[in-house]
Amino acid sequence: MSKSVLHPDGIKRCPWPKQDPLYVAYHDDEWGVPEFDDRALYEKLVLDGFQAGLSWITILRKRENFRRAFDDFEPEKIARYQKRKIESLMKDAGIVRNRAKIEGAVSSARAWIEIMEKGPGFSKVLWDHLDGKPKINHFRTTKQVPAETPLSQKMSKELIGRGFKFVGPTIVYAFMQAVGMVNDHLVTCHRYAALAKFKRKR
Repeated sequence: MSKSVLHPDGIKRCPWPKQDPLYVAYHDDEWGVPEFDDRALYEKLVLDGFQAGLSWITILRKRENFRRAFDDFEPEKIARYQKRKIESLMKDAGIVRNRAKIEGAVSSARAWIEIMEKGPGFSKVLWDHLDGKPKINHFRTTKQVPAETPLSQKMSKELIGRGFKFVGPTIVYAFMQAVGMVNDHLVTCHRYAALAKFKRKR
C-alpha cells in the first residue's frame, strides 16, 4: 500500500518516480497536466502504446530518440511511412524496436489525420468523453488507483473503431492519467491540489 513519499527537498510526491531525477521532473512538470493539443495527444498516445509490457521510465529515457526517429511525432509525416522507413526504425537501437508497435504508430497517424480532416479534431474526440473537464479523483494510496475504468474502456473502443492501434483500455487509462484527463496524483502529493484547481484557458 504505497502512500506519498517525502523527498529530501521537503516535498511530498507520489511514490512511483522514486528518486530518479528524470522521473521526478516528469512527475512534477508533466504527468497529470491537462493537454489539449491534437499533435501532443497523438505523441503521448503512441508512446503509451510503446510502453506496453515495459516501464514508463524506459520510454521516458528514450523519448528524445523517439522524437528524432519519428519526425517529432508529426502525424502527417508518419502517415506516409513506407516499408523502407519501417525497416530503418527496426534497426534504430535508440527506440523500442517492435515492428507491430512501429506499424501501429503509422496506422494511428492515418486515423488521426482522418479525424482532423473529417471530424471535430482529435482533442475534442477524446475530451468529449469527459465533457471537456478533467476528472478529479481522491486516491490516498496507489493501491486504490485502477488499471482501467469504464471510461477508458469506452474511449479505447472508439479509438480502435477509428483505426488506432495499441489503445487497449489499460493503455488508454495510463494515457488519460498522463495527459490530465484524470487527476490521479495522490491527495497528499504536492501536485494534487494545484491540478485540482486547473481551469482551461479559452
